[in-house]
Amino acid sequence: MTDSPIHADMKQLAELFEVIPHCKEMGMEILSMEKGKAVIRLAYQDRFVANTETGVVHGGVISTLLDTVSGLCTMSAVPEGTSIATLDLRIDYLKPATPGDAIIGEAECFRMSSSVAFVRGVAHHGDSDDPIAHCIGTFMLGSAGFSSNKKETA
Repeated sequence: MTDSPIHADMKQLAELFEVIPHCKEMGMEILSMEKGKAVIRLAYQDRFVANTETGVVHGGVISTLLDTVSGLCTMSAVPEGTSIATLDLRIDYLKPATPGDAIIGEAECFRMSSSVAFVRGVAHHGDSDDPIAHCIGTFMLGSAGFSSNKKETA
């Protein structure tokens, strides 16, 4: 990944993240963020449960977490104001999330072209070597997608 001439403002991205409706509604919290990397925590909530008998979190919640953390790490890697949109996100579910435990989503932008960012991520309970799910994604750059520039966000 090459360095961009105008780096994303991490503080501005964190502030923007806090007002994204689904992030706010779900209670997602940034644990760390640096250029091309992000970590988000999602506390267990009963309303996320897919099966009330087992308490296992619905896969869609994990998909949302991985898409969000992948998008955030992409935004941290591109020049400020660059819009992004998810092109493709493949998720492999490896085991059910443990009922009652928070889920951590981590993502890294490992390659960048002029129009596409390539990201890999993992969801886990605190040990990335024991994943709940992992993902690989591509994000279009400069599209009519989400941007760190509040006025241009689509």
